[in-house]
Amino acid sequence: MTLFDVYPLFDITIDHGKGCRVWDTEGNEYLDLYGGHAVISVGHCHPHYVEAMTAQLNKLGFYSNSVINPLQKEFARRLGRLCGYDDYSLFLINSGAEANENALKLASFHNGRTRVLSLEKAFHGRTSLAVEATANPKIIAPINANHHVTYLPLNDLEPWRREIEKGDVCAVIIECIQGVGGIRMASAEFMQGLRQLCDATDTVLICDEIQCGYGRSGKFFAHQHLGVRPDLITVAKGIANGFPMSALLISPKFKPVYGQLGTTFGGNHLACTGAIAVLDIIESEHLIDNAAEVGDYLMGRLRAEALPHVTEVRGRGLMIGIELDVPYKEIRNRLVKEQRVFTGCSGTNTLRLLPPLTLTKDDADEFVGKLKRVL
Repeated sequence: MTLFDVYPLFDITIDHGKGCRVWDTEGNEYLDLYGGHAVISVGHCHPHYVEAMTAQLNKLGFYSNSVINPLQKEFARRLGRLCGYDDYSLFLINSGAEANENALKLASFHNGRTRVLSLEKAFHGRTSLAVEATANPKIIAPINANHHVTYLPLNDLEPWRREIEKGDVCAVIIECIQGVGGIRMASAEFMQGLRQLCDATDTVLICDEIQCGYGRSGKFFAHQHLGVRPDLITVAKGIANGFPMSALLISPKFKPVYGQLGTTFGGNHLACTGAIAVLDIIESEHLIDNAAEVGDYLMGRLRAEALPHVTEVRGRGLMIGIELDVPYKEIRNRLVKEQRVFTGCSGTNTLRLLPPLTLTKDDADEFVGKLKRVL
C-alpha cells in the first residue's frame, strides 16, 4: 500500500526539533517560521510539555467520555481565566474543521435556520458544512454544495446588513485575521457592526480563531483587538502544541441538550494534559506579550528594509503576511533549499509567517537577512 498523494512535498525528512528550530535526517538545521502550520505554539519539544505528556502517558493515555475526566475540568477552568471567557462552556473535540462543524450545527439548533454567511477567501475546514463555508470551489465536492452559504466581502458591512436583516440567517462565521485568505484583517467597525446586526436578529456570531487565536495576534484571541464578544469561538492548531485537539467555546445563551453533540476522542487525557501544559508555558513565559512585541519588531524590520518584490507587510503579532509582486513559489522554495527557513503561503503571492510564539528578535533578524539574500 502507498500513501494517497494529497500534498506536494519538499524532499526533506524532519527528524527532531527544539524551540523555533528543526533538523532533518541529514543534520541540516532550519529556522521554523511556519510552526507546522501554526500548530507549534510553545516551541518544539518544550521540556515542560514533554515531561507532562510523558508522565500522563505512563499513567493513562485514554478513557472514554462516559466517566469523569478531571483534566477536562482543570483545562476549562484555566482556559476561561486566561482568555477572559470564564462564563462560557467548553466542548472538546479533535480538529479545527470539527470545531467549526459543531459550531454551525449548534447555531442551527439554537435558531432553527439553515443559511450561513461567510467571507470571500474564507477557509474553515474540509468537512461537510465547514468546507461549504470555505470559499474555494475546487475543494467543495458536489455532495457538499448544498447552497447553505453566501460569501460576502471583508470590511464592507452593507452587503452583510442586507442579508442579515432578511431574518433567515442562522450564523455568521468570521476569521478576524484571514489565514489562507492572505492575512487580511477585519476592522473594529466591521466586526462591531456585525455584532449589532446579529443581536438584532438572533443570528449567531461565530469567530473562527483556529489559526489567528491562542495568543498569536498579541491578544489571546484576534477578535479581542476589535471590541466584540462572539457567541461561539472555535480553536485548534496551537491548543495542544501538536497533539490533535480542538475546542468550541460556547456562550451562556446556549443550553446543553443530551445527544446533540458528542465525541469519541475529544478531550482525552493526553490531549488535555498537552493543552494544560501549553497554558502553563504561555502564562509563565509571557508568550502573548512576546508575540505582540516580536511580531511588531519583525514587521517593522521587514517594512524598513524596503525589500525588492515586497509590496506590503501586514498582520498582527506573529501572524504575518508578506505580499509579493511575483508568485511566492520560487521565493518560498529558495528560502527552504538555500537559506533553510520554513514559511507558509497564501493565495499565489503571499508568504505567510506562523512561527512558534517563542520567536526571538534574534530569530527575526536572522529571517530578515535570509529573505533579503533571496530577494
